[in-house]
Amino acid sequence: MSDPRITSSIFTRGAVDLSTLRGPAPASTRPGTPPQGGPSNGAPAAGGDTAIVDVTEATIQSDVLERSMAMPVVVFFGAAGFPESDEFAPVLERLNAEGAGTWVLARVDVQENPRIAQMFRVQGIPMVYAVVGGQPVDAFSGVVPEAQLRQWIQAVLKAGGVTVAEPEDPRLDEADDALMSGDLDAAEQAYRKILADAPADAAATAGLAQVGVARRVAGADPSTALAAAESAPDDVAAQLLAADIEVLSGLAEQAYARLVGLVRRTAGEDRETVRQHLVSLFSIAGPDDAAVASARRALASALF
Repeated sequence: MSDPRITSSIFTRGAVDLSTLRGPAPASTRPGTPPQGGPSNGAPAAGGDTAIVDVTEATIQSDVLERSMAMPVVVFFGAAGFPESDEFAPVLERLNAEGAGTWVLARVDVQENPRIAQMFRVQGIPMVYAVVGGQPVDAFSGVVPEAQLRQWIQAVLKAGGVTVAEPEDPRLDEADDALMSGDLDAAEQAYRKILADAPADAAATAGLAQVGVARRVAGADPSTALAAAESAPDDVAAQLLAADIEVLSGLAEQAYARLVGLVRRTAGEDRETVRQHLVSLFSIAGPDDAAVASARRALASALF
């Protein structure tokens, strides 16, 4: 699991000893609605949603340690009145509601619970920890984009053995609609925006690659282009265009074979151009595609 900001995690497993915070759980909790952005009273969130709890030293054993034995617990350290904390807390709360009980959001007010913050080595807020099976497994500090936060939570759930469907990003629908309507500029902008938040998003990567193919084949006559490639097997530009047309025509395996063969026959900059073009076509189908896996092996053989 990694920090959602694509940096090394600030948490080293075993660095936080939660055992010193274990204590008897209270017989009851005080009702009330915590201030937005900073939990304060040790009670479940308003409305009785026990997937969100406000933690104190008295309840950390039951609300974090014991709960984490059954499902992942995301511990949010914040405080009311701090802008970043106030803005980030509702995002976590909304994602928790979408999770429909698959994980617990445990909110800690660092001003009212400084000892908990000290034990977790909280140096700034907001800060978020994931606890699974009674042990912290990852953490990050500061505000991160929602798309990356979603990916991080998915990783936390997987670490906790929870099987959940990957959430759909509504921005992908908008980008796909723009691509299908032929608005390539809008589609490219939309896909790049998604990738700025989530560089590993396979769907956005595939969409951006399709934009590239659509631009390259614009205005080309398929029959003429394929005939030109047939008559000039070592013409790099002609072969790349033919491969694009074949991919759009549902003949991806044929396109891959065409470019692997061209890699074998070229060298230097031409070979690298062909290789990069082929890899971009792979991204449209995705890494789990059988034809892509076969073509990747063929490409490796051609290169080495």
